Amino acid sequence: MNRQKLVEEIKSKRSVLCVGLDSDINKIPKQLLTEKYPLFSFNKEIIDATAEYAVSYKLNTAFYESLGPIGWEQMQMTAEYISSNHFTIADAKRGDIGNTGDQYAKAFFETMNFDAVTLSPYMGKDSIDPFLAYKDKWAIILAHTSNKGAFDFQTIESKNSKLLYEEVVEKSMAWGENIMFVLGATKTEAFKKLRELSPNNFFLVPGVGAQGGDLKTVLLHAHNKDGGLLVNSSRGIIFASSGSDFAEQAGMKAFQLREEMRTELDNLGV
Repeated sequence: MNRQKLVEEIKSKRSVLCVGLDSDINKIPKQLLTEKYPLFSFNKEIIDATAEYAVSYKLNTAFYESLGPIGWEQMQMTAEYISSNHFTIADAKRGDIGNTGDQYAKAFFETMNFDAVTLSPYMGKDSIDPFLAYKDKWAIILAHTSNKGAFDFQTIESKNSKLLYEEVVEKSMAWGENIMFVLGATKTEAFKKLRELSPNNFFLVPGVGAQGGDLKTVLLHAHNKDGGLLVNSSRGIIFASSGSDFAEQAGMKAFQLREEMRTELDNLGV
């Protein structure tokens, strides 16, 4: 999906909602476990219930990879089921060089046809280049994350008196088009600075809801004229209920979030 199409979806739906399909086999409704493809059955109903309100879906690949071949199969089935009007993300956190990087890019952009992959920039530009070689595909680079360990490395001051995550954003935004940055919703002190450093790039923002991030604050400081961000919610939507009404409850949660987003985007003039 190119940038114009993504922006059109945001403007049309008045939403920046990304639904995280962190579909844990141990948490999905038990009645689905007798099916041949329980994760896909679960995802299908969640997608059907939330598609009207979401502009994006993010699959955390660990929940599929851990199941072996049948998990990979269900991940691909899910990616193929999602409408082309939705921006799809493989949350794989890859990052390697040479032929290895080429094969990771091929796996997620050709075999599974995702729009974007999350990537670690630790090995530098040549670990990101294989993903930027694909037209209308996106590299989503880890910048400043919500986890406790983010302070181990991401906030180290560099020789230029900038924090390391600021250096990552400033340097990597020049590597090519279609680069996004992961910015945890709880890192409110970073939003304004990173938006100043990177006025045009999109941010993928996990951590709203269950992890304590505030949607209004995120939108206020991280938006730009195109919307400029995708706000991910996983557990708060897909596991809103563990009963037979799981899809209905997921749809209600997605609707509520979209309505909050609509109000704030209107207030911000987006």
